[in-house]
Amino acid sequence: MQYGFIIDNRKCIGCHACTVACKAEHEVPLGVNRTWVKYIEKGTYPNTARHFSVMRCNHCEDAPCVEICPVTALYTRKDGIVDFDPRRCIGCKGCMQACPYDALYIDPDTHTAAKCNYCAHRVDIGLEPACVNVCPEHAIISGDMDDGSTEISQLLAKEQVTVRKIEKDTKPRLYYIDGDEASLTPGETATSDNYMWSSQSDGVGHFARYIEERTAKADPEDMIRQLGGAGQDGQDGANGQEDQNERTGNGTGKDAAARRVYDAPDKGVLWGNDVAAYVWTKAISAGAFLLPFAASVFGHAVDPVLVWAGCTVALTFLLATTILLVSDLTQPKRFLYVLFRPQWRSWLVLGGYALTLYGLALTLWAAAMWTGRTGAAEIIGWVTAALAVITAVYTAFLFAQAKGRDFWQSPTLVLHMLLHAVLAGAAVFALALLFGAPGEAWSAFVRNTLIVAVILNLLVIASEMLTPHPTADARKAVQAIVRGRYRVYFWILGIAIGNLAPFVLAWIGGEAMLAAAGAGVLIGLYATEYVWVRAPQDIPLS
Repeated sequence: MQYGFIIDNRKCIGCHACTVACKAEHEVPLGVNRTWVKYIEKGTYPNTARHFSVMRCNHCEDAPCVEICPVTALYTRKDGIVDFDPRRCIGCKGCMQACPYDALYIDPDTHTAAKCNYCAHRVDIGLEPACVNVCPEHAIISGDMDDGSTEISQLLAKEQVTVRKIEKDTKPRLYYIDGDEASLTPGETATSDNYMWSSQSDGVGHFARYIEERTAKADPEDMIRQLGGAGQDGQDGANGQEDQNERTGNGTGKDAAARRVYDAPDKGVLWGNDVAAYVWTKAISAGAFLLPFAASVFGHAVDPVLVWAGCTVALTFLLATTILLVSDLTQPKRFLYVLFRPQWRSWLVLGGYALTLYGLALTLWAAAMWTGRTGAAEIIGWVTAALAVITAVYTAFLFAQAKGRDFWQSPTLVLHMLLHAVLAGAAVFALALLFGAPGEAWSAFVRNTLIVAVILNLLVIASEMLTPHPTADARKAVQAIVRGRYRVYFWILGIAIGNLAPFVLAWIGGEAMLAAAGAGVLIGLYATEYVWVRAPQDIPLS
């Protein structure tokens, strides 16, 4: 038994009965939807046509949201329904990044993830989902696709159907008859804040709790102008659309006549400053231990003061990483579920254990050093170094599980994050030179490490920016970074201040120059992480 949906676009009239029925059945709060209808229009008046597409969870056979969920709040039932348990959800928003179909949201009342669950409570007692029951045109067909006697099975056998984003290999179980490419493919139409009922600035998802307050404060005349299709200044919204196109990377391109006239609100940036900061802090934590450890491995004598300073910095920034991770959750009190109720395929779980074990290993290593047990400290040091590397790079594998964000699927992301840890470690010890000169050999090691790491980092960034990306969404993210809204962060802070200036300063040499180079590297690393985290999230998924 495998349940699925068919949306028959030959019948859909865009009445939103399915959306309303879904909201009533599940008490879905204001500002978010489990099921919604997207409108697009083609042509120029009077030769226009409107197309409707019902959007919802695709109940994928290989559901990326289930794989990334760290606590099994999302799971696939034996009948193929992808269901969720809000009692387990920690609000990490990983499922929202993993879903290529933008089907999940954060419930503003429960602060947990939610989505269409095929009305599993109705199906279990022999009823159809509420949206199927209410549709006046029978445009939504549900049922067991494995049973040849069902209507959905027979339609799949005789009709030409399409699915959304087949290239993601999620094997979706939501099919469209007469599906329109411009409607089903997000990049075919530009998003806008100026079309019908699109007061997106009022907030959705985990921001939706503010919607009633902000709507009450809204200017009624301005709302009337928006509903009439005009911008806030009574204009046609062209300037706002131009800014939005720059943000998302949408241009005219293919099927330029197609335009959105009704859509669900944009959920915005889900992983924001906290996530960018935590990637930065864990790079510093890993690098602060790895640099003196690597120096000792290569035969350099390292001052014990520097060793203890590196351990202290590593533990401090590891604690900061943990605080940032917890603060980004919408259910922070459930953070320990990651460790005590783990779903082992999720890199959120593996990363959580990596951070925990790294912190434990650092503590044991410090204890062994303090008590003079050098033999034990050497063994523990190798284990700690391995955990530091895992801590530095595991986020690359987490981002790879976020299948909804094409730019994060880069195979160089592991090397990118490992190099950032090395750069961060070199920068920390370059800054430490201001507090005393530990010797020419150590200064030279820090200087050479910084120069080599900068060169390799620039090569990796160049490969990520210049290598042709296989999808349009990834290319749009690159354009946003290089020529779009993030260009200042990328070129000025990331490249100039974070790489080129440190290279020149380190090449010149001198403690003051090295310290300035270290400060520039840390600024550039944060700017780069900020851009890499945010830019892909500007690309619409529905």
